[in-house]
Amino acid sequence: MNTHLSTQPLFLLAGPCVIEGEAMAMRIAERVLEITQRLGIAYTFKGSYRKANRSRSDSFTGIGDEKALRVLRKVHETFHIPTVTDIHSHEEAAMAAEYVDVLQIPAFLCRQTDLLVAAAQTGKTVNIKKGQFLSPQAMRFAADKVVEAGNNRVMLTERGTTFGYQDLVVDFRSIPAMQEFGFPVVMDVTHSLQLPNQTGGVTGGMPRMIETIARAAVAVGVDGLFIETHEDPATAKSDGANMLKLDLLEGLLTRLVRIREAL
Repeated sequence: MNTHLSTQPLFLLAGPCVIEGEAMAMRIAERVLEITQRLGIAYTFKGSYRKANRSRSDSFTGIGDEKALRVLRKVHETFHIPTVTDIHSHEEAAMAAEYVDVLQIPAFLCRQTDLLVAAAQTGKTVNIKKGQFLSPQAMRFAADKVVEAGNNRVMLTERGTTFGYQDLVVDFRSIPAMQEFGFPVVMDVTHSLQLPNQTGGVTGGMPRMIETIARAAVAVGVDGLFIETHEDPATAKSDGANMLKLDLLEGLLTRLVRIREAL
């Protein structure tokens, strides 16, 4: 049994996979904020300013770093909510920290010491995604690197574990295991449903399982959820195969809050 079960409200990191433009980001942020305020969920807007980890060289990577970061700043200033974005190298940490509230370490990079230390030194909250190749216990060392650099504002995110060549599975034991380190733990619902390494060079996904993964995580006692959402995932420029259609978010979160309250 998970004895951690938090009495704090659920929190949510949500938004498009990548910033595709200002108008789209503002519409999504406004809609998600409306929903979360009504449900009592703390909301952080998510959007990558650049996608560095792509299967193919011709994949969309972004609208330009500074332009996308300015969009994230505008979301924060307009709606008075925190924002989170990924960084990919230690040189990016200070730059991104000028625009956002939370720096996210991608799963493939969670062991990169220079990156973790640079993120820590900004003083921002650092959300470290668990590598698909790591046990939850090994994430203690990633968190320690941030803390030892003088920053205890850490979150850890479960996003699935490699299962064969083209699939991921979620071991829900990882949530209480990582909570034992004393940091909030997030379930990355949508990335855990990716089908990576497809022969066509575009990552697949199983969006029909989003509610299954989210319900299980909340039942286990996760502190927060990470959900990528888009107005029309079929036309999204990145990760459309596993994003949640924005119209479905309110119903999903309403059901998840009921599960949380029942605990």
